[in-house]
Amino acid sequence: MKKPKWEFQVPGGAEKVLLHTCCAPCSSAIIECLLQHGVRPVIYYCNPNIYPEEEYLIRKNECTRYAQSLGLDIVDADYDHAAWLQAVRGLEDEPERGGRCLQCFRMRLQATARYAHEHGFSLITTTLASSRWKSLEQINEAGRQAVSPYPDVVWWEQNWRKGGLSERRVAIIKEYGFYNQQYCGCEFSCRKLESSE
Repeated sequence: MKKPKWEFQVPGGAEKVLLHTCCAPCSSAIIECLLQHGVRPVIYYCNPNIYPEEEYLIRKNECTRYAQSLGLDIVDADYDHAAWLQAVRGLEDEPERGGRCLQCFRMRLQATARYAHEHGFSLITTTLASSRWKSLEQINEAGRQAVSPYPDVVWWEQNWRKGGLSERRVAIIKEYGFYNQQYCGCEFSCRKLESSE
């Protein structure tokens, strides 16, 4: 399949981009596109929402495999599912795209923004914005909130679903034989999937 040619501007001409990554399938075409445009992101793997831990490790290992194949650095944030459960307490029965998802995005992107601030990255964005199952409005709200304490970090608000990236993602998944999960990550999204079958 022909690789998409997509024109975009990196906000502020930032050279150091920290890319919050949820999984290899979602990040694959985005990373390829960034590289085509001369941007070498550092991948930040921060996903304490993923359950069980075995699932987390499978997804992390696939991200690491892809990053290494491209010669990119990947940062493995600590897996603290207990802290994530505390952060979404009271929101367990929220529907997908509801309050639990927004809180989940906030937690993960706050960690990304903090890491960016502490390690000299001027720009952050996330592969969460590639999924049609997620609310772009929620993701961008969480991203803007995440960088608000850090004047040296900018949130890159980008719809990563356009310009042929979704189609290219499918091709890369097949090319690399990526594990392609069937649920968002947390036990609550998994239960919703099971109850709908």
